[in-house]
Amino acid sequence: MKIPSEILRVYKTLHTWTGIVSGLVLFIGFFAGALTLFKQPLDRWASPPALAWQSAAAVDDLLVPEVLAAHPAARAGYTVHLRRQEHIPGPISWQAGPEGRGEIETERWYAGRNAQGQLQAAPLAQSPLGELVDLLHRTAGIPGRLGDEHLGVYVMGVAAVLYFLALVSGLVLYLPTLVKDFLALRRGKNRKRFWLDAHNLVGLASLPFHLVISLTVIVFAFHDEFYDALGAAVYRAQPMFTPPAGMGRPGPEAPLLSVSRVLERVQQEAPGFEPLRLEFMGLDSPRPMLRVALVDGQHRLHGPEAAYLVLNPYTGRVLNDSMLPGRENAWSAWVNTFFAVHFGSFGGDTGRWLYLALGLGGAFLFYSGNLLWLESRRRRQNSSRGSGGGLAVQRMAAATVGSCLGAMLGIGLALLAAKLLHASDWGLDLQTRYLAAYYLGWGGCLLHAFLRGASRAAPVQLSVCALVALAIPLSSWLGPWAHGSTWGVDLGALILALALAWAARLTRRRLAGADPDTVWARGVAQVQRLN
Repeated sequence: MKIPSEILRVYKTLHTWTGIVSGLVLFIGFFAGALTLFKQPLDRWASPPALAWQSAAAVDDLLVPEVLAAHPAARAGYTVHLRRQEHIPGPISWQAGPEGRGEIETERWYAGRNAQGQLQAAPLAQSPLGELVDLLHRTAGIPGRLGDEHLGVYVMGVAAVLYFLALVSGLVLYLPTLVKDFLALRRGKNRKRFWLDAHNLVGLASLPFHLVISLTVIVFAFHDEFYDALGAAVYRAQPMFTPPAGMGRPGPEAPLLSVSRVLERVQQEAPGFEPLRLEFMGLDSPRPMLRVALVDGQHRLHGPEAAYLVLNPYTGRVLNDSMLPGRENAWSAWVNTFFAVHFGSFGGDTGRWLYLALGLGGAFLFYSGNLLWLESRRRRQNSSRGSGGGLAVQRMAAATVGSCLGAMLGIGLALLAAKLLHASDWGLDLQTRYLAAYYLGWGGCLLHAFLRGASRAAPVQLSVCALVALAIPLSSWLGPWAHGSTWGVDLGALILALALAWAARLTRRRLAGADPDTVWARGVAQVQRLN
């Protein structure tokens, strides 16, 4: 396929600068996003063993009325957990304080019966590890808020726009050599060619995934703005969303549906789905709702882990079934697909592992893209041969190494803090401790890279990341507790530790024989002495 050189030149410039501007932010988003696919196992891994508690049938008898009578705050909303898991110490839970949009919940009340059959309720510290990783995925760790939303969400939305442009321009650049170079991985003295081949192969093989992610991130980041624009241009004086029929409380003395009655109703409406939890919300408000989370590995799910059926908690009337596979209309089917392809909530565990590989491949795409840019720019910015590039290139190299490896180290330190500091009392809540651990790792690597240079910092930081990843399974085997059902977290960390150690070794070898006319040349003599 022949494309005029002028057009290729324009698209190359577009691809380079959109990728460079968004790459560092998107690396954090993709690496953390890959881990959010196993958010529930991470929470279970970081939580101490739960106390014994009753089945859903036992909850139905007397426990719910007792909890509501003894703890009025639960009437604002409570959850009945139907599946026993390590991080859920009781069958009923509720949030006592106000819940902010996008905030990490670190304390929640749990209720159950003790060995004597008496009601026992207490606020317990939640391990927010999964929520923290998800927050990093959505905000790239950028602090601050803009209105009701995190500032980082809008930054990620802008980065996703640039990311989409980089994908389209990269595809145009690759079209002339698509057939010849698609599966080529040319090894040899020209290491830039090998990195370019690997970059192109990963990018093109996962192009549909990246296009979907870029578009969904844009919508998630700016959905309020889209709604406002639709309201002003299309709906005008009419409400965009109207309350469903049957919403409301039948009377002041109307009783809530029992758990067993709810499960019967769910079986009627969603046969074949397994109820995961019952979320009672706004019981004393004009719009009470019961949201039932349902799991099934064979369907596209609206949320990261579940589909939803919304009922009236007093009458059992269906208020919303558009988030339930097989019950959608044309619009909700499109919306559910939109959510499912972003969260990877289809295909069960196989789909999650596939999305994990695609997410980590995306992180590699941004890291390798920055390295290719650095190598391409070095000759234009060299002040003299062997200087390792101009100041701008050196700074970008340091930012690439420090930010990318720092994000990996920061998340690893947060995992260790979740396991080892769970019961400690430093006057700080768990969210603050985890964020401090993350920023310690990320900021330390970034500072180290700028002070020592990218070439000296890279092998050291890769080695440190490998040690921290190795410490994660050790913290389970030798630490305060281990969960048999979360062995995948420890195994994944062990595999990552081996991969990072291998990458550190290759990086040292690469630096030992680096061409003086490269951005990685600074510090080569020191690396040679170390070897």
